Amino acid sequence: MNRKDVFSVWIFTFGAALVWNAALFAAPALRLRLPWASGLIYAVFEPLCHQLPDRCVHLDGFPVAVCGRCLGVYLGFVAGLVIFPFRRGFVKPAPPSVPAFLFVSLPIGLDVAGNVLHLWTSPIELRLATGALWGALLPFYWLAGILGAAEDLRSRRRGESPGSGRKLPGKDSSGA
Repeated sequence: MNRKDVFSVWIFTFGAALVWNAALFAAPALRLRLPWASGLIYAVFEPLCHQLPDRCVHLDGFPVAVCGRCLGVYLGFVAGLVIFPFRRGFVKPAPPSVPAFLFVSLPIGLDVAGNVLHLWTSPIELRLATGALWGALLPFYWLAGILGAAEDLRSRRRGESPGSGRKLPGKDSSGA
């Protein structure tokens, strides 16, 4: 993978993440002006989130299209994408280590567990913060995964064993 490939995947992901996040805020903003569009946006996000109004951030008196925790994850994802070039540059990324993943996952995991076990009820601000922390780590896995899959696909098309650069048995350079 060269820098151009990494940049291309990053910029596409960044643009898609901005559109995704804009839709979250468009749902309540359009509620009175274009109710059908607002309803469509809420419906798109319904399978992804419970959308309980008391657990959502509100805009113009209406809840955004997902709960505070999901909103944090999505906003954190964008923040992670902003951080990515400064942390890694546009070179082929490697995913963060398992200990790093576990460390960043601990706050959201404890918060979810405490809420599920009815030990406490987290305020929206805490749900948003733990979601954002976790979401900021996800682009590093996403980009490494997408770029790794693209590299494997290119290798297969060239008749090479994925990740090795060696020709697969029975494949010659003529493509026959």
